[in-house]
Amino acid sequence: MNKIIRKLLYLSFLVSLSYGASLDSGEKVFRAYCWGCHHETSVAFGPSFSQIASKRTKGEIQGYIVAPKSMFEQFGHKRTVMPSFGDTLTQDEINKITKFILSFKGK
Repeated sequence: MNKIIRKLLYLSFLVSLSYGASLDSGEKVFRAYCWGCHHETSVAFGPSFSQIASKRTKGEIQGYIVAPKSMFEQFGHKRTVMPSFGDTLTQDEINKITKFILSFKGK
């Protein structure tokens, strides 16, 4: 019985390690800051990540995250309601969410 408990504890430890690694990704940033308005492949309040990835470069995505009010006209929008995340997210988080968004290109 003791061996079974040890194996279960070890397995749960491995699962928690892999879960923690996935939480350190762009998906974690997405769930914390973006999911209320954007979804991965379907339109919510804002465009889906697959739509964004198919139209925008890495620089454009990052620029819009940091300063949407200064970029919305360049993208052909009449307005933007997206808040700026330039003071909220670190550069590492911006890089991670950008990589996550671009992973939906062609989906």
